[in-house]
Amino acid sequence: MRGGPSVLGIVLAGGEGKRLMPLTADRAKPAVTFGGTYRLVDFVLSNLVNGDILRNCVLTQYKSHSLDRHVTTTWRMSSLLGNYVTPVPAQQRLGPRWYLGSADAILQSLNLVHDEQPDYIAVFGADHVYRMDPRQMLQRHIENGAGVTVAGIRVPRAEAPSFGIITPGSDGVQVDQFLEKPADPPGLPGDPDRVFASMGNYLFTTKVLIDALHQDAEDENSVHDMGGSILPMLTERGMAQVYDFDDNHVPGETPREHGYWRDVGTLDTYYDAHMDLISNHPVFNLDNRRWPIYTHSPQLPPARFVAGGIASESVVGPGCVIRGQVTRSVLSPGVVVAEGAVVQGSVLHDNVRVGRGAVVRGAILDKNVDVPPGATIGVNPERDAEMYTVSKNGIIALGKNQLVV
Repeated sequence: MRGGPSVLGIVLAGGEGKRLMPLTADRAKPAVTFGGTYRLVDFVLSNLVNGDILRNCVLTQYKSHSLDRHVTTTWRMSSLLGNYVTPVPAQQRLGPRWYLGSADAILQSLNLVHDEQPDYIAVFGADHVYRMDPRQMLQRHIENGAGVTVAGIRVPRAEAPSFGIITPGSDGVQVDQFLEKPADPPGLPGDPDRVFASMGNYLFTTKVLIDALHQDAEDENSVHDMGGSILPMLTERGMAQVYDFDDNHVPGETPREHGYWRDVGTLDTYYDAHMDLISNHPVFNLDNRRWPIYTHSPQLPPARFVAGGIASESVVGPGCVIRGQVTRSVLSPGVVVAEGAVVQGSVLHDNVRVGRGAVVRGAILDKNVDVPPGATIGVNPERDAEMYTVSKNGIIALGKNQLVV
């Protein structure tokens, strides 16, 4: 931040994303396509860069080639100003072992911190869909003199087992407890049916983080995780505070979009987040030019609608050729929908081809899937369940290059 405190961004992008299989069979979760032309990692990096955090390290581990390539080719910052976004693979700097957890990942990468010597460190997750101005959170962190500030979002109490849960003190700021995925946490004061869920975004005073990481490394019983280890440790010391995401206001947002955040960790939440994009007044609008989401733009011509092809309530990427009927769907670049084909309520990744007379409903098709003429997906649930991955809510998912019978 020019003329202000120096901040290093560390993006945790090493997760396997098992719950998003088969989309993560060939790539890390943050590299999964979202919204037609983006990758999940683009959302956190766009928030950091738009918020003037211009030196960022993306810590990778599992199946990272696609992610490394995307970050390297897309996120090119000004070297003249010393700004960068760089992927950092697991390097086994502390011995012949991979990362034991997210805290261990940062511990093994402390050379990045020592090189930059920042005043503060923003540790953000890599696989959520949202807009956030981190400058506002940083300002609150500095004003309150916290050791760590964790971003919290209000969610129904019934969803607590899916998140790290923050129990605020009487002042609403100090963190009294940090519970990792509790079964029965207390509700918020005045709002007993809701709790503060951790968004996986933390702002640390540098020395506080370094000291906590070294202490955690010496604990043989620790899981070496940011939410499971570091946050409870700093909470016990009275050094943790919560930042209410509802207080964050992004330039260009509408009241309908305010506070939007989605953890797209499962096929169902991934699918639902896509459906948020396509209405006339979307819950999450990709077209906010005051806070853009950046990505790589493929060198493809504009989409074409020919031979009576139509698309309604849909997002259609460049290079698509639509000869059939598309409704309530998101199409990545290069998708071809042949004459007589029907695509409804689906998410099609790059270069998917839907043959003449084929039907695709309620499905997620990864790159290069070829749906033969006359084939159906989402029409016969029993048959689909025998052949493909089907989510809890009945969404059908096909992996990259998967054959369609």
